[in-house]
Formats: sequence, structure tokens, C-alpha cells
Amino acid sequence: MKPDVLRRLLNWYGPYLGAGVKVTYMAKDWRECHVELKLRWYNKNYMGSHFGGSLYSMVDPQYMLMLIKLLGPDYIVWDKAAHIEYVKPGRSRVRAKMLVSDEALAEIRRQTDSGDKYLPQFSIDVIDEQGVLVAKVLKTLYVRRKPAK
Repeated sequence: MKPDVLRRLLNWYGPYLGAGVKVTYMAKDWRECHVELKLRWYNKNYMGSHFGGSLYSMVDPQYMLMLIKLLGPDYIVWDKAAHIEYVKPGRSRVRAKMLVSDEALAEIRRQTDSGDKYLPQFSIDVIDEQGVLVAKVLKTLYVRRKPAK
């Protein structure tokens, strides 16, 4: 599947559609993804700011999907854990960028060469239209090289 096709499919994915999450960019080389979330009546919390579940869901599957494509069929990739810290109420459109660097990819391959599992972590900042940090997400993935056949 091509990155732009996945981007369009994610934008029609039920949980994203219902939360108002939009994938705005997926790099052709699978190393970068941008998402945004506009504040709407249906994704506000009681206090009038972004619902925390929507803030998390906007960054949930991207690193797993990106690593599956970057590492290829010889690897198993799963989401393992996540932690979100709400820093400031989001009351405008929020955005996040996810990047997989050459160094991170090389480290994943190095750590999994022997067939051992590796739990890489990625930090994601969710920022508002003024560039103010709204939430910080730490994603932990499970990566293992499949045994040779």
C-alpha cells in the first residue's frame, strides 16, 4: 500500500472520523507523518477543551504502521505501551508530527539482529496553533525480527 492511500484510509477510519482526527501528511518513504485535530462540539470535554482520548488517538497507530513499512515483512511490530501527559488545555486546532530517523531505524535493526525483542520509545509533542505544548505522548513499541525459515 502506498503512503497516500494509507493516509486517505486512516482519514475514513471510524475512530478517526468520529474523533475528528485528520492525517494531513504521510511521507513517501514512510518516515514522517503529520496529524491534526480541530476542536469541535463532538470532541470537546466538559471543560470545553480537547477530550484526552481524542488527543491520544490522533497519535496512536502511526509509529507502528510506519515501522511495519520501514522494516518490512521480516519483522514483527506491535504497540506495547503509551503514556500521555496533558500539559495545557487544548482549545484550538492541535497538531503532531511523527518522525523515524535513520539512527532510530539503525538502532532497532541492531537491537533485533539476534532475534531478541526490542522496545523502542518515541516521544510525540501535541501542539496548538500558537505552538504551545498541549500534550506529550511517549509510545513504546515491541519489535522483533522473525526467525529465519
